[in-house]
Amino acid sequence: MYDVGDLIIYGSYGVCEVDSIEVPDIPGIDKNRLYYTLSPLYHSEKIFTPIDTNVFMRPVINNEKAKDLISQIPSIEENFADIDNIKSLENYYRECLQTHDCSELLKLIKTIYTRARIVEEQGKKLGQIDKRFMTRAEDQLYGEFAVVLNIPKESVKNCVEEKIYEQHNLCTTSS
Repeated sequence: MYDVGDLIIYGSYGVCEVDSIEVPDIPGIDKNRLYYTLSPLYHSEKIFTPIDTNVFMRPVINNEKAKDLISQIPSIEENFADIDNIKSLENYYRECLQTHDCSELLKLIKTIYTRARIVEEQGKKLGQIDKRFMTRAEDQLYGEFAVVLNIPKESVKNCVEEKIYEQHNLCTTSS
C-alpha cells in the first residue's frame, strides 16, 4: 500500500502522486473499498482507483537508479528480432511497454532510434508503428526520469539521445 504524497507509476498514465486514500464520495462507487486518488503529473485529470486494482502500480525509481540506467545506455543491446515481421515487432513493442521496466523501455527506445538511423541511411522513413511506440515509451520513461532527476522531460530526452548517438559516433560534442 502506498502513502499520501508517494509518487508511483500507474498504468499508462505514468507518474502519479497519491493525493488521498479513502472512500470517495462518488455515486455508484463501492463504499466498502478504499481508493487511491491519484494526480498524474503530466495529465490534468484525477484518477480514483481501488487500492487492490489490477492496474499496474509501482513506486518511481530513485535518482541513483535513473543515473545508473542512463550511464548504461551505450551497453544496452538493441533487439532486432523479427524486424521484417510487423505483427511480431508490434507485439514486442507492446510487451516492452507493459513491463513498465525502465531498462526495457530504454532498450525499446534505443532499438527504435537505431532502426530510424538504419532506414534513414536507406533513404526511407521510420514506420508509424515505430513512431507510435517510440512516443509512448519516451513519454513513460522520460516522465519518470524527469521527476526523479528533477529536470524537464525534454532534458531527459536530450540526455538519452546524446548517449545513444555517442555510441554510434554521431554526436560530435559532449556535455
